[in-house]
Amino acid sequence: MYKKSRFSSGRPSSNRQRFQGGRGGGRGRKGIGQYIDPSKFVNKAVITEEMETFVPEHTFASFSINQDLKTNIVSRGYTTLTPIQDKVIPHILGGLDVVGIANTGTGKTAAFLIPLIQKVISFPKESVLILVPTRELALQIDEELKSFVKNMRVFSVVCVGGVSISPQLRQLRLQNQFVIGTPGRVKDLIERKALNLSHYSTIVLDEADRMLDMGFIADMRMVMSLVPKDRQTLFFSATMSGEISKLVGEFLTNPVRISVKTGDTAKGVNQDVIRLNGKDKINVLEKLLQSPGFNKVLIFGRTKHGVEKLSKELVRRGIKAESIHGNKNHNHRQRALSLFKGDRVQALVATDVAARGLDISGVSHVINYDIPNTYDDYVHRIGRTGRAGKTGQALTFIE
Repeated sequence: MYKKSRFSSGRPSSNRQRFQGGRGGGRGRKGIGQYIDPSKFVNKAVITEEMETFVPEHTFASFSINQDLKTNIVSRGYTTLTPIQDKVIPHILGGLDVVGIANTGTGKTAAFLIPLIQKVISFPKESVLILVPTRELALQIDEELKSFVKNMRVFSVVCVGGVSISPQLRQLRLQNQFVIGTPGRVKDLIERKALNLSHYSTIVLDEADRMLDMGFIADMRMVMSLVPKDRQTLFFSATMSGEISKLVGEFLTNPVRISVKTGDTAKGVNQDVIRLNGKDKINVLEKLLQSPGFNKVLIFGRTKHGVEKLSKELVRRGIKAESIHGNKNHNHRQRALSLFKGDRVQALVATDVAARGLDISGVSHVINYDIPNTYDDYVHRIGRTGRAGKTGQALTFIE
């Protein structure tokens, strides 16, 4: 059906082509993509004994937090803390600035939401701004927040682009302890004087590396210049580059640094390549999707146009598929995600930016139909599978 090629990590590749950039959404880099040695797309899943036997120092019950919040945590099925939660929550409860470096899918959102919910319960006039790179991630965080504050008088508003600003303007006139937004829309609301950050003493910068990568650095700096200097700042990133370290120095004061990163790519993901060897790419993909086990497949393309075209072609061939990319409006993107999460479509075709930060359970395979623009993009792509202790599969097409 298809031919796999394995590479040893030290072996030079003859496939030294350059790949055109363009992230298919947002304000990403354009032009020539980074060369990635195909051997980096091959790796056997390793479920480490250390991760299997991790014993947290704390329990949710042991934290000094509201009883209703504890009840909601239990109702969500949270029983044992993940490493990032175990290490970060006590410091946030203590009011310290925190830098958290963690792989995707590590429970990071709950790690900052739970202590911040306690903070607004303890100080009702407290206001929290959570800044994220994409609207999907903002909505995902808001959904998780709402589950934690069920039957509690804690309110939030999501401020993202791609949808009408009018409802957001109306909601901002109400009491909201949490504002969750993307840099561009938050900046717009500030300029319209609908959002005054002078009393926001808690700021979360989530997926800061991606915000930097998407060209939001000026907006981030503008936002941070408007919040009080006497604040608590929480900074989360999957990577710690020189640029990210510089931002930490600018935005945080004597932060506690927590890293639970276990490596460049998810250990629970079997990674391999598929050499096309002149075969028609779409035919190879179709045969893969007809194979046993390919029941919930996330497919990555490089451009918005290419993703939409591929999705329509798969549907034409009788495969239940949807797409998410920057040219789709908010409602269409949410509908596509809902269908995929609910197992009503087999394949979701996405651009890097549109799929950033998505937490979708049970993804059986990630297929890189187009090679990613950078190796960091590859890491984030394949992190959509092999989550919550399960083994996932990632396949990358090589011409």
